[in-house]
Amino acid sequence: MPVYMSTFGYKPEVWAGLMKSPENREQAVSRILEGAGCKLHGIWYAFGESDGFALIEAPSNEAPAGLAIAIASSGAFRKFETTLVLTQADLLEALHFAADVGYVAPAEQVHA
Repeated sequence: MPVYMSTFGYKPEVWAGLMKSPENREQAVSRILEGAGCKLHGIWYAFGESDGFALIEAPSNEAPAGLAIAIASSGAFRKFETTLVLTQADLLEALHFAADVGYVAPAEQVHA
C-alpha cells in the first residue's frame, strides 16, 4: 500500500489545551486511521515551520485525501499537508518511466 507523509502545525490554542491536558495523540490518531482502513506508522514532532509529521499507509489516494479534508476541517490546525512518499524501489521505477517520456520544456520547443 502507498505511504503518505502528513505534516501539520497546531493552532496555539491546541498547544495550550495539550499543555493543560496532555494526551497521546498517536493512540487516538491510530484508532481513527484504522477505522478508515489506513495504518499509522508513527507521529514525530519537530518544532519549526511544521510542528510534526505522521507516516500513514493507505489503500488508495482517496483515503488520505478524505482524511486530510476531515482533519483540516476540525479547525485544530494552522497547517496540514499530505504528500505521497516513495520507496527507493518506487523511485527507481519512476526514473525508468521518466527516461521514456519525451517532455520538452516550453522555452525549448522548436517552431516549424
